[in-house]
Amino acid sequence: MKKHKENWIAEGEDAFYKTYNRYPVVFDRGEGLYLYDSEGEKYLDFYGGIAVNALGYADEEYTAALKEQAEKLLHISNYFYNIPSIEAGQKLLKASGMDKVFFTNSGTEAVEGALKIARRYGYDKDGSHDHEIIAMKNSFHGRSLGALSVTGNDHYQEPFKPLIPGIRFGEFNNLDSVKALFNEKTCAVIMETIQGEGGIYPATQEFLEGVRALCDEHDALLILDEIQCGMGRTGAMFAWQKYGVKPDVMTVAKALGNGVPIGAFLAWGKASACLVPGDHGTTYGGNPFVCAAAAKVLDIFESRNLTAHAEEMGAYLWEKLEELKKSFPQICDHRGMGLIQGLEFSVPVGPIVSNALLKQKLVLITAGNKVIRFVPPLIIRKEHVDEMAEKLRKAIEETQEKGNV
Repeated sequence: MKKHKENWIAEGEDAFYKTYNRYPVVFDRGEGLYLYDSEGEKYLDFYGGIAVNALGYADEEYTAALKEQAEKLLHISNYFYNIPSIEAGQKLLKASGMDKVFFTNSGTEAVEGALKIARRYGYDKDGSHDHEIIAMKNSFHGRSLGALSVTGNDHYQEPFKPLIPGIRFGEFNNLDSVKALFNEKTCAVIMETIQGEGGIYPATQEFLEGVRALCDEHDALLILDEIQCGMGRTGAMFAWQKYGVKPDVMTVAKALGNGVPIGAFLAWGKASACLVPGDHGTTYGGNPFVCAAAAKVLDIFESRNLTAHAEEMGAYLWEKLEELKKSFPQICDHRGMGLIQGLEFSVPVGPIVSNALLKQKLVLITAGNKVIRFVPPLIIRKEHVDEMAEKLRKAIEETQEKGNV
């Protein structure tokens, strides 16, 4: 007998650690831009698993590569070489212009590795342990203790203090604020090229160039977190390439695996030789299966020219969201770049997102309390943007009628 979604939800609530407030939907499969729940209902996805599913769902070329590798070798160990990890590494280095790569299991793990490069870089200069890292307020880099320590949000940090020492926070897009934090002990600056969780705030050209110059002046590393905004989403392979400001270290994950758990930190120049055998490791990171997935993702990005497509669709999405902004006075700002955009409202957006999901069958995500975030699969077409805009319009109107907006 087929279980109803209520039964699945009840069993999930009984089994899972309560760290998420989940929506009452059980997704079962996906195809292209659409998801289908356990009851057979169809949903348009502008959430992409939080910017993960760049190729959408059930891409035949990608799926075939996973099947082929699963039949050969899933896991070995980093004490040996494997061909998919070498191929994925070469392709990622070519796309980024970096010198070295280390594969992880997630974006958070990639941030941890980047922080270790920074600390090791400082230690190698003078042998001391009191070097400092500058991070940004309103940022998000992950929930493990190291990544949480550089996440500029007290809500996430407070229950888990004390965190790692030597972290100072500046204001994003305020160069004077960051400049005031530099001293002889500064070994790195870490920030998102586009703040995602904090509300979709792209760095300004002046700010990014200024921070790069400060790092050069003080012999500190610039670490750019491209976990959400990278992998073609802005119309360039990595968002920093749009600015022409190259970091010493960068992190990537999410769309790199298109749903398979893989991340990476990459470095070039003076940062590329910091870590030595024994400094860092991983059991699962860089295994043949996930690297075959990443290698195929990178192949598809190139063969289908997805970065150019993302730029084109991002411009069209911008037009449609601007139309919505003009239609509803409670939409007070519109920010972003390419296919990472946000609409800020003067009121909490939770009721709108819930209506969109449960009534309009449109999957969206928030970025804070008052911002709706748009990070759809990169394969979207204009008709998908039109469909999304119409569904979102209905969600806003219905929520207004109920007095929730």
